[in-house]
Amino acid sequence: MSVLARSIGNAFRNKVRTGAVVAVLAVAIGLALSMLVANQAVAAKVAELNASVGTVLTVNPAGGQGFEGGGEPLTAEQAATAATVPNVTSVVGTKALRLRNATETAAQAAAQSAAGTQAGGTQGTGPGGGQGGPGGQNTTTLTTSLTAAVDAGTLGGRNQAAEGTTGSTGATQPVRSLPITATGIGAEVDSTGKALSITEGSGLGDYSAESTNALLGTTLAEKNGLKVGSTFTINDKTYTVAGLFDAGTTFGNNALYVTLPSAQTLAALPGELSTMIVTVDTLENVDSTKTAVQAALGTDKADVTQGQNLETAVSSLDSVKNISFIAFVAALGTAGLIILLIMVMLVRERRREIGVLKAIGAPNRTIGLQFVLEALVLVALGSVVGAAVASFASGGIASALISSNTSTTTAATTGRGMPGGAAGFPGGGAGFPGGGAGFPGGQNGPFGGASQLLTTVTASASPGVIAAGIAAVFGVAIIGALVPALLTARIRPIEVLRGE
Repeated sequence: MSVLARSIGNAFRNKVRTGAVVAVLAVAIGLALSMLVANQAVAAKVAELNASVGTVLTVNPAGGQGFEGGGEPLTAEQAATAATVPNVTSVVGTKALRLRNATETAAQAAAQSAAGTQAGGTQGTGPGGGQGGPGGQNTTTLTTSLTAAVDAGTLGGRNQAAEGTTGSTGATQPVRSLPITATGIGAEVDSTGKALSITEGSGLGDYSAESTNALLGTTLAEKNGLKVGSTFTINDKTYTVAGLFDAGTTFGNNALYVTLPSAQTLAALPGELSTMIVTVDTLENVDSTKTAVQAALGTDKADVTQGQNLETAVSSLDSVKNISFIAFVAALGTAGLIILLIMVMLVRERRREIGVLKAIGAPNRTIGLQFVLEALVLVALGSVVGAAVASFASGGIASALISSNTSTTTAATTGRGMPGGAAGFPGGGAGFPGGGAGFPGGQNGPFGGASQLLTTVTASASPGVIAAGIAAVFGVAIIGALVPALLTARIRPIEVLRGE
């Protein structure tokens, strides 16, 4: 009988024990593979964060922070100046708009008029009649045929009450829906610099030209029964839905994009920008470029931010990556220890068999190989079951690790101010799809512009990662089996046979 056949036969000599050993190995191997998959997924996400968010600077008007923010708006000339700074690869200007449902706005104005108050209250409803939004972004409020996809709810009702939805007579005005955020953008990116995720239709084509096309968030389109090719109005001007995008959050999808010139025309503020998104060529040049852009624009004209909270996001993911790697090594070591103990036990049980084999001339190498192959048979069975376990469990394990770490970091970060606020103010920034500055998920939120990316870490058990993990398991198994294999050399046939 060949060594391989004898090893396979020995592995199944005691089927109950074999089943128990395989089950224990499957758990250890499955955990090891799950941690390896999570580690690889998080490493890939860190690289994505650094590539898509880590090289982005945000430029806001100087002093444009909080409800009391002021300053002068940014201009196209300043964008051109920023583009000349070394290591800057692109500068994308944005113009912030807030859209209110036209029917609700008219009803509100009528109610206020009937109550003896000035029509329109605190909300500007025409071009140039906008309010300085939280974060000092000078958002312009316009009317639209669209209805917001997010219900006001309790929080929205409180915010609107604070904004003047109660008349001077004390009579409560009808609750209005939330405003819809609209962004005039100069390229096919969201307001954090990340490429727009268009799910249907196409982009807006030439983002530097005025257009009557628009991109709608998926939930906003669904709320209004719109699809690609449908039309809606902004300030009585008809726009066509060119495509739908998914920002990854309900708030982010309650928004739309138009080209920058279109937004400037709607606001009757040509050449004016709310923010600028400056992309740097490499992560290593971000700090120096930030200083250079600030110097070029002037500290009294613009505030340049790096989105420092991205460091918190990456640090959190790095912690998950380190934890998953340590857990992988620990699970791998556990599997090796299991093999070692099992094989030591088998060597002790088969002392008589080993003595007989050595007495008839079997070399130590052949006997040791037999035990190594037997261990590998057990590991192979455990790996098959463990790989199946990992394919189902890796996603949940990765999500649990990330959720635990990001929740801890969120609590620590948001403790410094009110949630989402740019200087501790609710909504203290642009608040655009994909996590504009100042909203949860925004650049001034707990994770900078990266929170959406954090929640989209996908741990998939790819064949390459599983194969690498199983190879590591087999390597550990061989080491674990070699120790008892070496013990066979110490068994003297004469002593074994004499004891019989």
